[in-house]
Amino acid sequence: MSLITNVMDHSLDDGYAEAAARKKDPGRRGLPKTLRARLGLAGGLVLAAAVVTLGAAQAREAAPVVAKERQELIDRIDRETAFADKLQSSVDALRADVGARQRQALSHSGGDARAELVGVLSGATAVHGPGVELVVDDAKEASTGADGGPRVSSGFSDTGRVRDRDMQRVVNGLWQSGAEAIAINGQRLTALSAIRAAGDAILVDNRPLVPPYTVLAVGDGQRLSSRFQNSADGLYLHALQDDYGIRTAISVENDLKLPAAPSVILRTAQPAGTSGQPNAQKTEKGTS
Repeated sequence: MSLITNVMDHSLDDGYAEAAARKKDPGRRGLPKTLRARLGLAGGLVLAAAVVTLGAAQAREAAPVVAKERQELIDRIDRETAFADKLQSSVDALRADVGARQRQALSHSGGDARAELVGVLSGATAVHGPGVELVVDDAKEASTGADGGPRVSSGFSDTGRVRDRDMQRVVNGLWQSGAEAIAINGQRLTALSAIRAAGDAILVDNRPLVPPYTVLAVGDGQRLSSRFQNSADGLYLHALQDDYGIRTAISVENDLKLPAAPSVILRTAQPAGTSGQPNAQKTEKGTS
């Protein structure tokens, strides 16, 4: 009976009993999982530290190369800027020489007084005198959007920006109102000048202008201002201000100074008193 009693009291081996106890006890069962989680976290931290260290090392190696390339770009910009300044100085000197030669040639053709008058009217001579100052600027909230609007024409949209055709009408209106000399943002206008557009930029003789556009017109100030504002072109400018927010301001000035045009070159025209027979003969031969 003692053997049967022992079997009944100890039906499971000690190992099985311990395994059964772990299944019943949640605390004892979770210990291995917590240990695995900690080991995984430690491994992740080690891997992240290795990646950061590698990235920092690569950045340190690449930094001198980037700094060298940046310095090379800066040096190149400085060289090109200096070269452009040198070219501009040369252009200014050549323009001054051309102007002096033109004035000398004009003085030989008909006296100093006539030469001076021709230089003023052609724009080859700097002038000063009374007149008006007209400032035209884009609307405060002008944009470059491409949505259609009332001013859509030739790819332009209603954006509140001043267009080349607007400045053309302004200049023509001032000429018709009695202006004797006109300059826009320091650019003297001549009979050969052209006001065009390149994208949203306005060009005067292929030189880009930046708003606001300051138009100086020499003439009888009060009369010029009144006649322009009452003309069709003046009313057009006023409509732009009311409808599109384009800003304008006109004032009468006692003394305006306008520079000479950069260059006024005649390639074909000749004074009426000179002989044009050689050119005529060439023309006849070319058209026969």
